[in-house]
Amino acid sequence: MLTSLYTAVSGMNANGTTLSVISDNIANMNTVGFKKSVVTFGDILSQTLSGISGTYQVGRGVIVSNVITVFTSGQVESTSNSLDLAIDGDGFFIVDNNGAKLYTRSGQFIVNKDGKIANADGYILQGYLSDTYGNITGTIGDISISTSQIPAVATTNVEVILNLNAQDNIITNPFTLDLNGDGNSNDPGNYNSSTSMVVYDSQGGEHNITLYFVKVSQNTWDVHYVYEDPSNPGQLLLAGTQSLTFNTDGSLNNDNSSTSISFNFGTQVVSPQNINFNYGTGTSEGGDGLGGTTQYASNFSISNISQNGYASGRLMNISIDSSGSVNGIFSNGQTRVLGKIALARFNNASGLEKLGRNLYAPSQESGAPLIAAPETSGLGRVLSNALELSNVDLAEEFVKMISAQRGFQANSRIILTTDELMQELVNLKR
Repeated sequence: MLTSLYTAVSGMNANGTTLSVISDNIANMNTVGFKKSVVTFGDILSQTLSGISGTYQVGRGVIVSNVITVFTSGQVESTSNSLDLAIDGDGFFIVDNNGAKLYTRSGQFIVNKDGKIANADGYILQGYLSDTYGNITGTIGDISISTSQIPAVATTNVEVILNLNAQDNIITNPFTLDLNGDGNSNDPGNYNSSTSMVVYDSQGGEHNITLYFVKVSQNTWDVHYVYEDPSNPGQLLLAGTQSLTFNTDGSLNNDNSSTSISFNFGTQVVSPQNINFNYGTGTSEGGDGLGGTTQYASNFSISNISQNGYASGRLMNISIDSSGSVNGIFSNGQTRVLGKIALARFNNASGLEKLGRNLYAPSQESGAPLIAAPETSGLGRVLSNALELSNVDLAEEFVKMISAQRGFQANSRIILTTDELMQELVNLKR
């Protein structure tokens, strides 16, 4: 009879533990990235008795076998902060606490005073680092958002796509920068068409270049590159001339782009500055001659002019794509990859050790982490401007609470009933 008291006590303890776990789940229902826990029970079988028909076993109560963390995904909420991150699928963010690697599903990050992405506790988000050119390396470390300027890049290549009017007249007079003959080289003449563009020197300074197109014979054009003399403003200089030849069907034959044009933008920058002007791959160069500049019987028109130089720029904003790439957007219009978020996956995530603050540490039961980039190795994608909410279902928790409460009450009734029976035994002597 006394064993029923201890059996009932074990039931009260087990259901009391369940109520503790449920209350923790409910308390964290609004905690970002929180994962609920569930309690598993096991019976205690420790007494074997002998009877007329043989031996039989009597249970001695219940124990809490385990408290398991459930890592199902919570709902995703949109936010206005690009550093609010959620994982759509499996995986954990990796954060560094003075060399110790911890793991979390909470994606609330900020930029700390050192320019690094960190969580509210100051732990640094880990990812694949990039070099100064934005190329991702294989090294994992602190993702840093640089606030310094990116250096200027001088223009070395220009891509030009346009149409030259095949019906234009051939110009026999030589191209000149002094059409009036007054000695001032600021009056270009003897050309069919022209267009201007901007290029950059080694310090990011802008320079206007004008391209003058002269039809010198059937299916042959010369391009004259003119710019302002940096030491004598208002005066023009001819940097060089490039010949374009076309086939009879209007396709490009050869643009002679292998020869660069030299510009002198002053002694304070790298000079001369050689720039290649590419008008497309002609038929004599192994192309079809139709993907770039053409010569058709239609008006002079420009489809595209682009160049690879830019001025220096400072970081204005960042964006994070689904693959985890942290892209810096700079004031000069350039975008550079600053790093790539790394994610971790465990064979048994429920075996992770809870550290509080939505942080987990590996254990023997969880196994070692598999670390890779998002959208690879079974890892989910990263969602920016989003937060994963708790996976706690309040209605479900209330139902479990009622069940645990009734279990606790039922076991307390067993103690009362056993007490009454023992009281009857005591009263037999009277």
